[in-house]
Amino acid sequence: MQRRELLTGVGSVAATAALLTPSWSQAQAQVMRVGTDFLKLDQAAAVEAPAGKVEVVEFFWYSCPHCNAFEPALSQWVKKLPKDVVFRRVPIAFQSSFVPQQRLYYALEAMGLVDKLHANVFAAIHVEKQNLSKAEAIVEWVAKQGVDKAKFVEQFNSFSVSTKATRAKQLQNAYRVEGVPAMGVAGRFYTDGSLAKSMDRTLQVVEFLISQVRSGH
Repeated sequence: MQRRELLTGVGSVAATAALLTPSWSQAQAQVMRVGTDFLKLDQAAAVEAPAGKVEVVEFFWYSCPHCNAFEPALSQWVKKLPKDVVFRRVPIAFQSSFVPQQRLYYALEAMGLVDKLHANVFAAIHVEKQNLSKAEAIVEWVAKQGVDKAKFVEQFNSFSVSTKATRAKQLQNAYRVEGVPAMGVAGRFYTDGSLAKSMDRTLQVVEFLISQVRSGH
């Protein structure tokens, strides 16, 4: 979802529901251009990956239909990442009404439930048409998934989760995210479906950028 308009070019991802990007060697062989396929940040954004690793960030919003369409391909892509690439998801908040879903993600992360329930959140919103925009509805939905309600509420309202949500907003601003899904690489590069022309090609651009970071370019 764009702040001002919807992202284009995600239909191919939704149609295939599987990753169709070329091999890493093919992606690296392609020439991607700054200002056309990706942007280079004027000021580096913070990274959490240790030295010697390349951090890749996905910016997303659970209620975004394009993020939902992108998720199956992204999940398959993440499983094949080289060992020197560290991937993490960052829920965005273009406005205050997005914050409950930020807290949902970070509470699930704190409880070790992202792998189990991340895709289920998308399904609940986009397939089952449940409204999970507010804290009360989120808590009730999570409890129905067999999660201890009291422990989830504790995490959802915790200082730790609040801090992570604040940092997510800071990172979103540092990368100048205009719409989701979007990708950041090594705190230095940004791309999304509008720049890359489709979300499956966005992954190709990210692969190219990873190779550039490795080579010191």
